[in-house]
Amino acid sequence: MGAAVSIAPPPTSFTSAARSHPGRQRTINEDRILDRSEDGLWAVADGMGGHRGGEDAAARLVQALSAIPHGASGYACLAQIEREVGRVNADLLGDRGAHAEGTLSGSTLVTLLAHEGHYACLWAGDSRAYLLRGGHLSAITRDHSVVQSLVDAGSISEGERRTHPSAHVITRAVGASPHLQLDRRFAPIAAGDLFLLCSDGLTACIDDQEIAQALLDGDAQDAADRLLATALDRNAPDNVSFIIIRADPAS
Repeated sequence: MGAAVSIAPPPTSFTSAARSHPGRQRTINEDRILDRSEDGLWAVADGMGGHRGGEDAAARLVQALSAIPHGASGYACLAQIEREVGRVNADLLGDRGAHAEGTLSGSTLVTLLAHEGHYACLWAGDSRAYLLRGGHLSAITRDHSVVQSLVDAGSISEGERRTHPSAHVITRAVGASPHLQLDRRFAPIAAGDLFLLCSDGLTACIDDQEIAQALLDGDAQDAADRLLATALDRNAPDNVSFIIIRADPAS
């Protein structure tokens, strides 16, 4: 691996609220989150594999992203993120080959990088990123999942997504294939933008309209408390992890 590059301080001021909870039916939290608001870098990783496998995969991803130092260009940081994710992907595949055949250890990933008034979102799997702007919530990411393919093909409706038997079957993840591809999206940031990064444990319990309402009704901490409480009140069957990020003009 080449020399490490760093993250330049973002020109926008960011505040954030992060939550991660095992949920009502799991004893282990396999999710991991990264909240580096001071550097303009955030991530949510949702481990898969049961036992300690998913927990380890998600932790490796967040640890790798945490080690990216502060300071350089946005382009250099983006390249470093992709290299680090690729390295973790290769390590997970190598570990699988060294242990019992068929052992699964992987993780979804959604990460957001803010730099000089723009954002870059990279993802694999069904952990999501949303943007609330002008009172309107829109999805930045598009799930890599069986159900998303069925929705795209018109085989099922959007309303049938959450109750489909394959609702949790993903088609892309870190640690699942030697040819990992991260999808990307780039766009400008506007003052007052609210971003939400989340694992599917949140979206399995709360729909987009409810997410938008929670983000509109309070500051980031209040909204985070409300979203987590709602998920837990609905008996959250999976781990619930998310980060709310607010963009304001730098003082």
